[in-house]
Amino acid sequence: MPKLNMVKALNTALFEEMARDPDVLVLGEDVGVDGGVFRVTDDLQRKFGSQRVIDSPLAEAGIIGTAVGMALYGLKPICEIQFSGFAFQCFHQIENHAARYRSRSQGRFHCQMVIRMPYGGGVRALEHHTESEEQFYAHIPGLKMVIPSGPRTARALLAAAIRDPDPVIFFEAKALYHAAKEDVPDESETLPLGRAQVAREGGDLTLIAYGAMLRVALEAADVLQTEDGASVEVLDLLTISPLDRATLVASVAKTGRAVVVHEAPRSFGPGAEIAASIMDGAFLSLEAPVRRVTAYDVAFAGFAREKATVPDVPRVVAAARETLAF
Repeated sequence: MPKLNMVKALNTALFEEMARDPDVLVLGEDVGVDGGVFRVTDDLQRKFGSQRVIDSPLAEAGIIGTAVGMALYGLKPICEIQFSGFAFQCFHQIENHAARYRSRSQGRFHCQMVIRMPYGGGVRALEHHTESEEQFYAHIPGLKMVIPSGPRTARALLAAAIRDPDPVIFFEAKALYHAAKEDVPDESETLPLGRAQVAREGGDLTLIAYGAMLRVALEAADVLQTEDGASVEVLDLLTISPLDRATLVASVAKTGRAVVVHEAPRSFGPGAEIAASIMDGAFLSLEAPVRRVTAYDVAFAGFAREKATVPDVPRVVAAARETLAF
């Protein structure tokens, strides 16, 4: 069982799915000769040729519009948008077309495609390179919104997304690309979309996170265990839409307290829907209000100010202590 970082795990999933199914192809800016801006598609063009790993023009609307046509024809395109902030140039293709074709055609056509996007902080990048916009896609009927939290979940979820008959938005936290290595099985594996995982068992409080924030939540749980003697459960959502409300409710019904952590801005972010789901399903079990630790309702502050924008362990620990003391 090799140890892989997230870049290599994603590359492995792409290679395995392209080898398994000749209808799977990759397209995007610099995905071929250069192997992608983060090298996730490295060496795939050499292995599969330029007809299946296609370097596109600098035109996000063209990438997604072309992929929609490919998908309706029966191919299974995997698009790479270099940074999630660039996807507004193709948002109309995603919302108006990719997400709607099944309902528009009354089920006659599927739009089987994956749109990969690096998102979030962690590399001190420029404006439009560091935002977290998952709430936009989670809100659109017809799309699935997937965010892995590490190498193994990235490989398994990407394989599942490629095989899914509906369009999937697949966010990859830049902060995790080279952050750590994990054991990844030699044999191919998938994880069901729409299913959360309990990353750590606990009984006093539930920390709910996804993507790069899972590591922050796990570190905060360690601090709370060591310094406060608190038993903290950590829930890794993995899929934002469809949201695994059953696992959310079961965890909070057990612990009675919940803190939600995400990089997206606070107002109208995923944390609000998560909190509402907890209120709907576990209200009588709550011992304290559901708290949110998020980015602020301002444009993302890049470079050296990035650290003050992205939620960190001290902020999560402070929120958890207030919740435990309520």
